[in-house]
Amino acid sequence: MSKEAALRAMREARYNARTAAPTRAPRKAAAPVAPPAAPRAASTAPDAAHDGLCGHRSMNGRTCTRDAGHAAKSHRYS
Repeated sequence: MSKEAALRAMREARYNARTAAPTRAPRKAAAPVAPPAAPRAASTAPDAAHDGLCGHRSMNGRTCTRDAGHAAKSHRYS
């Protein structure tokens, strides 16, 4: 048997073993989810919606200081 034929036979055996493997049993239906909680009261902390700023958050938690609805593609974080 040549090297190529041996590789082909091994590849076919691996493929056949993978397709013949038993599949998992289907999952049971998930438990019912509790209804959503009532909305919380608005906090008294200053919010981006109240001070007229964009309010976009960066990955490290900083917020954009540009005006709300700015046309610039970049944000200015502080």
